[in-house]
Amino acid sequence: MNPSIALQARQAQTLIFSPRLQQAVRLLQLSSQDYAQALREAAELNPFLEVDEPAGAVAPDGTAQPSTARVDADVEPAEAGGAFERITAAPPTGTRHLSHDESADLMQRVALPASLSAHLRAQVGVLRLTEREAALAQAVVEALDDDGYLRISLDDIALALGEDLDDMRDELRTALRRVQALDPAGVGARSVSECLCLQLDAITPVSVRALAQRILETHIELLAAQDLRAIAHALGTPLAAVQCAAYAIRRLNPRPGWCHGETGARIVVADVMVKKVRGSWRTSLNAHALPRVRLNTACANLLDTRRNACVGPLKAYLEQARWMVETVAQRTSTILEVARAIVARQQMFLEHGPLAMKPLGLKEIADAVGVHASTVSRTVHNKYIATPAGVFELQYFFSRGLQHSAGGASAPVAVQQLIRELIAVEPPGAPLSDAALARQLAQQGFRIARRTITKYRQTLDIDPVERRRARSARLAAAA
Repeated sequence: MNPSIALQARQAQTLIFSPRLQQAVRLLQLSSQDYAQALREAAELNPFLEVDEPAGAVAPDGTAQPSTARVDADVEPAEAGGAFERITAAPPTGTRHLSHDESADLMQRVALPASLSAHLRAQVGVLRLTEREAALAQAVVEALDDDGYLRISLDDIALALGEDLDDMRDELRTALRRVQALDPAGVGARSVSECLCLQLDAITPVSVRALAQRILETHIELLAAQDLRAIAHALGTPLAAVQCAAYAIRRLNPRPGWCHGETGARIVVADVMVKKVRGSWRTSLNAHALPRVRLNTACANLLDTRRNACVGPLKAYLEQARWMVETVAQRTSTILEVARAIVARQQMFLEHGPLAMKPLGLKEIADAVGVHASTVSRTVHNKYIATPAGVFELQYFFSRGLQHSAGGASAPVAVQQLIRELIAVEPPGAPLSDAALARQLAQQGFRIARRTITKYRQTLDIDPVERRRARSARLAAAA
């Protein structure tokens, strides 16, 4: 049989993400703040869109927030016609100009915290260095991560600069030492041990400094395991001296880069509100967080009456504005339906707290709402719900179930709350280890591995058993 090449025409149905569908998906997964900003930017570029700020919104100076609509529906025809002429004469561009009120916003005058790289570059700029030395120091600064560590090698930096490593190896080492001498102490380290050793100069007693450096360089694993007796035996040093050095090391900062940069509290705006009314839970949208967008009917009607050649480019704006209004309505409807379906299945959590949390999957909510599971995943992303127990992200209510020996399943949040309660009632002198917690949970029907218990305990920000035991001993000695 001789092989041959032929062309065939076939008809097939495929799902194609059109530009409008991509924009709808993008708007669906945005948070409330990003969503509001996207609507304002769209209204600035489209003369047929009007964005009404949430009712009761106030500006940072305490005054009421004015409406952003440019042409009202009840404007006189002559005035509306003049506005229309201005629109056709100067169509909107992508450039945004701040108004007088926006430029006077006090929030724009708040100084942003300097990043770690900016803080280090400012220090390098005041050193007496040649142009090449300053450039190499800047290259080392730019290679640091957010923790302040140099995670890449000097060879990679030389390769990125496009120079021969043999010619600049000593220069890069000198530049690294200059960066490590900058503030904050410990920056530019290549390991946790080196980072802490760079900060030991702040410890005044020379004896403690020398012992702490020996511990960090040779027995940092034993220090992490809190095995001070093994360290004392290995170094031939009294246990009291090792305890003093370990206490000095604990005062150091293993992440010096966290001292600079954006550290402000994250602002969360709830998209959905839930409250109990006459014995039943009611779910509603937060009208103060979601701006409303509407069509500028005055400009739309004027466009229908004009038949000039200049109105041709504006028809695309009008079509886009109508589609945007429909997309916004669909987005809010989807968020509300998904939130109601979640609340209907997590009423026990609202009534009794985390111990009553039920396992929940995306497909279960998708079947209840009548959408795809991927749509539910995008809907719950960066969306928050305000409940009497606090504000939670909608993703918080989704989890796989942990099987119980008696049948049924429980959510990991419920097991975490159970671990918190077991640790809260543990004997002060005999705290429960992760293995002991696993055994107690097994007696209650939950067969969970010790490493899973450790992960849950770390999620709850609870100290390990060694630290809890040491804290109890200190409290007993103080009493």
